[in-house]
Amino acid sequence: MKKILNELIEHKSLSKASAKQVLVNIAEGKHNTSEIAAFLTTFMMRSIKVEELEGFREALLDLCVAVDLEGQETMDLCGTGGDGKNTFNISTLSSFVAAGAGIKVTKHGNYGVSSSCGSSNVMEYLGYQFTNNPDVLKKELNDCGITFLHAPLFHPAMKNVAPIRKELGMKTFFNMLGPLVNPANPTMQLTGVYSLELMRLYNYLLQKTKKNYLIVYALDGYDEISLTSDFKINTKTEERIYSPEQLGFSMQKQQDIYGGDTVPEAAKIFTTILAGKGTLEQNNAVIANSAMAIYLAQNTSMENAVGIAKESLESGKANAIFKNLLNR
Repeated sequence: MKKILNELIEHKSLSKASAKQVLVNIAEGKHNTSEIAAFLTTFMMRSIKVEELEGFREALLDLCVAVDLEGQETMDLCGTGGDGKNTFNISTLSSFVAAGAGIKVTKHGNYGVSSSCGSSNVMEYLGYQFTNNPDVLKKELNDCGITFLHAPLFHPAMKNVAPIRKELGMKTFFNMLGPLVNPANPTMQLTGVYSLELMRLYNYLLQKTKKNYLIVYALDGYDEISLTSDFKINTKTEERIYSPEQLGFSMQKQQDIYGGDTVPEAAKIFTTILAGKGTLEQNNAVIANSAMAIYLAQNTSMENAVGIAKESLESGKANAIFKNLLNR
């Protein structure tokens, strides 16, 4: 590791093979906590290269507990996190709205590291039982249209990194990796990123896969459609900027989508929105992000996708799916 660290300090970059091997060595416990912390920190001080991100991704996928869903086409809705905005759990709520619109969802999530409440925090608080039992996951997907994959159960090799990330409390390259290493290998991917540079990296990596994907970045720094600014999308065939008004929404303020300071606060916001009692601004943020999933999966117009998302949330379909999942 010292040789690797010296190279990184000298502004050299890792090859794809070297990046992969470093992560394998970390997973196997070959490096101490100080070395791992130093390694993570170097990537906070400079941009990650495509080859490095690709190597890290391959390592995690090789080491993960894979989930075989027997050819079912599913979607993951997952942001990188790390935008520092502390919004409510928009991508998790959008996952249930997408499921309510008929999209099979394999949601990959984790505890919050750079925010107060990640998707796993809120799902656990509300009573969802994490599992990596493939039979349970397949039954949830078949019966409810959605299942939740709690990252630590599927990436046990990263147990050496988790406490260091928690102590650092800052975004690391593992934030970048989260949406790229879903163990169910979904065929569709809606991903929010926290910078235009990361959008470019994601676009490069995902183009090399068979996934149908859509990457989104709000131009004021959110890793999701916040409706607080214009936003950019990237797919295999499309790259463009939308304004909130083009989707039929008004521009919002940052405080309109604030997520609370504690897990109970975040969970309250979550259940209130699903129950159809959210504010107009909260609902609009969820509908806008869900619409992107529907636009991606159902080959429909953006306008129609917004209408389908709105109906799924306001009719109670999304909430019914959530309750069904919890009560299993």
